[in-house]
Amino acid sequence: MTETTDKQIIRRQRVLIVGAGGFAGGFIVEEALRRGLEVWAGVRATTSRRYLSDKRIRFVEFDFDNPGSLAATMTASLPEGESWDWIVYNLGATKCLRFADFNRINYEYLRDFLAALKTSGKMPGKFLYISSLSAVGPMEERTGLPITERTIPQPNTRYGASKLKAEMLLQMEGIPYIILRATGIYGPRDRDYFLMFESIAKGWDFSVGYRRQTLTFLYVEDLARAVFDALEKSPVGETYNVAHPAAYSQAEFRKLAAKALGKKLVVPVRVPLIGLRIVSAIAEKIGVAKGKPSTLNRDKYNIMAQRNWSVDVGKAEAAFGFAPAVDLAEGIEKSVEWYKSEGWL
Repeated sequence: MTETTDKQIIRRQRVLIVGAGGFAGGFIVEEALRRGLEVWAGVRATTSRRYLSDKRIRFVEFDFDNPGSLAATMTASLPEGESWDWIVYNLGATKCLRFADFNRINYEYLRDFLAALKTSGKMPGKFLYISSLSAVGPMEERTGLPITERTIPQPNTRYGASKLKAEMLLQMEGIPYIILRATGIYGPRDRDYFLMFESIAKGWDFSVGYRRQTLTFLYVEDLARAVFDALEKSPVGETYNVAHPAAYSQAEFRKLAAKALGKKLVVPVRVPLIGLRIVSAIAEKIGVAKGKPSTLNRDKYNIMAQRNWSVDVGKAEAAFGFAPAVDLAEGIEKSVEWYKSEGWL
């Protein structure tokens, strides 16, 4: 064996996480670091780096509003002939001032990013896209059967439609994709589910509709683990549902949250769907007037009105050993503990 071979260093897997500054993105970065990967965080110049302070992280600043700059940014980031082994694409918007922004951010940004990868010659071996169950839509409302990967998507929200459109782009462009369709992601740092905890902490639990609603959840650290388990073990060209397999009612969620918050009395308030629809429309218009997207809007109404969020995760279990470690009770406790430590509650 030659001296050169003896001294040869095996390069670690190189992963680029696009949207690293988002709620889930920070946890995905942390999981990548735990696994000893060479971690690159794809962010905007204005992205907060509060949870991206580890000195091992390398940064790439993308200007998605200037698509012509993306390929040059990629080319300047790595030596000629080198690329990222994996890319995790976590960039997206769940609420927007204008519905057209869903298409721009969730679809057009991805389209421009993929074009830049091809132009720069930086296409990775695997491209993991984090999608949503909203891309499927309320297909099993009447049957109550779990959503599977075989369920034909018919999204009923602009958000879901934009995510499905992005999925179809990956398939049509011949990208070495893996798609994770995630249910509701919660955990420390999240602001959407925090509103539910805040309401219960004040003694009120608002739910909508009079038919039973089946809810599923996935703790954010379990999502991060699933990302890299899939990258390590799954072949490309596959789509997986990811959620904790247990399903809950709103009453069960309220009971667990109240216990974690130390609330003995929480008053359940059930709002009829028509009432929520009116309030959502008003909240959306107020948000537009203030120039700030409202958490409650007409798109969110359709998501909250959906009665069945139960999920079959058997395909992910078989393909890459998907097995969430944190159930809802533990996840709520961890989340509430963090919210309290940060002064949110």
